[in-house]
Amino acid sequence: MSIVGTRDFTDYGSKLTERLVEALQPYDPLIVSGLAYGVDTIAHRSAVQCGLQTVGVLGNSLDMIYPEANRSLAEKMLRNGGLLSEFESGTRPERVNFPQRNRVVAGMSDVTIVIESGVKGGSMITARLAAGYNRDVAAFPGPIDAPFSAGCNYLIKTNQAALIESCEDLIYLMGWQKEQTSKTSQKKLFVDLDPEEKKVLEIFKDNQKQSLDSLSLKCDWTVSKTSTLLLELEFKGVIKSLPGKMYALT
Repeated sequence: MSIVGTRDFTDYGSKLTERLVEALQPYDPLIVSGLAYGVDTIAHRSAVQCGLQTVGVLGNSLDMIYPEANRSLAEKMLRNGGLLSEFESGTRPERVNFPQRNRVVAGMSDVTIVIESGVKGGSMITARLAAGYNRDVAAFPGPIDAPFSAGCNYLIKTNQAALIESCEDLIYLMGWQKEQTSKTSQKKLFVDLDPEEKKVLEIFKDNQKQSLDSLSLKCDWTVSKTSTLLLELEFKGVIKSLPGKMYALT
C-alpha cells in the first residue's frame, strides 16, 4: 500500500499516519511512499519502528538521498525493504521528476492512502494516477477550513476516494477481514441467482475485483443493465461496491 500526504503536515496528520501504520502490523503490508519531507517520512519511519517492510520511490537516482536529512532513515529501510528509482545515475531531484515518480508509487500498490493534502500537489497527482490504474484510493477527512485537509475532502466529495477514519475502515475496504464462519459461507451457497447473475459471478472467479466497464464488456451488456444486475447482487449480499466503480465478491 502507498501512504502519501503533504510535506507541511500537521500534528493531526502525523498522529494519523503513526496510528495507521501501527494498527496495520498484524496484516504485514509493504508500505510504499516517496521518502520526501512530511507524511512520507513519517510513514517510512513508522514502518521501520513497527518492523514492516517499506520502500521509498525516489525522484532522483539511487546514488544520492534526497532530502539529505532522511539518509539515516533510508539506511534503515535497506534492512527491511529498500529504495527504488527509474532514473539513471547522476539524476538530481528536479521538480519535474516527482510527478513521474508518483506514477510508480501509485502503480505498485493495491491502495493509495492520502493522509493530508491541499487541493494541489504531489499527493493529489498520486491519488488520481492510482484511480486511473483501477487501484483503490482512500483518504482521511479533516476540518472543512483546514488547508491541508482540503485535498482529502475533495477526493471524498467527488467519489475519487473512499472515506476512512481508522485502520478498520481500510481493512473492510480491502477485504482483509478474517474468513467468515463456515455457517455464513454455507448460507451463501443457497442464494437464489438467475442465469444472468450467475454469468456475472463466473467472471469474478478469474479476478476478485472487476470494474463496471470491464463487466459490461465481458457480458456484452449495456452499462446500465450491468449496473442494475450488480445492484441486485449487492442487495443479495454476494458482491460489494468499491471506490472507482469497482466491485468485489463479499
